[in-house]
Amino acid sequence: MKMNPVKISRLLLLLFAAAILTSCGSAAADAEEATESEADGIEIGMSFDSFVIERWQRERDVFVATARELGAEVNVQTANGEVEEQIAQIEYFIEKKVDLIVVVPIDAYKIQGAIGKAKRAGIPIVCYDRVVRSANTDLFISFDNEAVGRLMAQELFQAAGRDANVIMICGPESDYNTDMVEDGFERIMENYRGTVIGSCRCDNWRAEMAYDYVSENIELVEQADLIMCGNDSLAGEAIRALAERRLAGKIPVCGQDADLEACQRIVEGTQLMTVYKPVEKLARTAAEYSVMIAKGEKPSIRTTYYDGAYDIPYVALEPICVTAENLDEAVINSGFHLREDVYLGQ
Repeated sequence: MKMNPVKISRLLLLLFAAAILTSCGSAAADAEEATESEADGIEIGMSFDSFVIERWQRERDVFVATARELGAEVNVQTANGEVEEQIAQIEYFIEKKVDLIVVVPIDAYKIQGAIGKAKRAGIPIVCYDRVVRSANTDLFISFDNEAVGRLMAQELFQAAGRDANVIMICGPESDYNTDMVEDGFERIMENYRGTVIGSCRCDNWRAEMAYDYVSENIELVEQADLIMCGNDSLAGEAIRALAERRLAGKIPVCGQDADLEACQRIVEGTQLMTVYKPVEKLARTAAEYSVMIAKGEKPSIRTTYYDGAYDIPYVALEPICVTAENLDEAVINSGFHLREDVYLGQ
């Protein structure tokens, strides 16, 4: 049976048109599905103080990876220690209408206005590691900073004894954590009748200021029985200044964060102790809570922290004292540092 060529042409045209319509319908459905998927995704804005401190990059990576596992994307920004830049980043996140903002504040007070603006826009705020004062944020997650100070003091005074002369090289006033650490330190210091004979604050955690203080006040420092440093970066520079005068290891020095170089100094005997804060656990926990809050869920958190005006939900992880005696167990067996790196050159 022969078919008319004209009819064959018409049939082919009809089949081709049907295929196009089906394809268009499928593409439209796919586009609609993609739009819905994009709309359902959680976007978190995250503003770091800076990445000068060793731990921050590690925590950024863990936070981002955990959030992605939970279906959220994280837009990470760093303010490089500039308050105005951090304010601009928070305002940028507000304009983008992110679902939640996580902030590692540079200044506990100066970003209050930007935080308030975000809250009025309906965006929840999580304070990571450092609190923003009187801001009524939705969560403050950190370590027990008073416990950090107590651990420092206990080890230093056990090494130096009672009635010791103390030098305190602390972080900036803008970081409220420094006040909490100092409160914990001073409570133990009172029990040992310690006397502060000199102190300084290092703006923006600039480690070189610790070196300058020790170098410029060496006669006073030589009278000290112990040196409390606000973190391991400050301790490293203080010890460098001591080493230039052959005093490294003769005056007990402490820090916090369990930086690799600090652990190496503990092995060498030039730094007495550091405080290990399981930052990967902090980052994972913060990411989990952040995604929950961004979804509109309310985490079951019983503890609160008074931020100067409001009682806000508070999660505080326990820090760990690290000395030469438990260094392997605390930071190597836990996977925080590799043995070959800690004992480099030994």
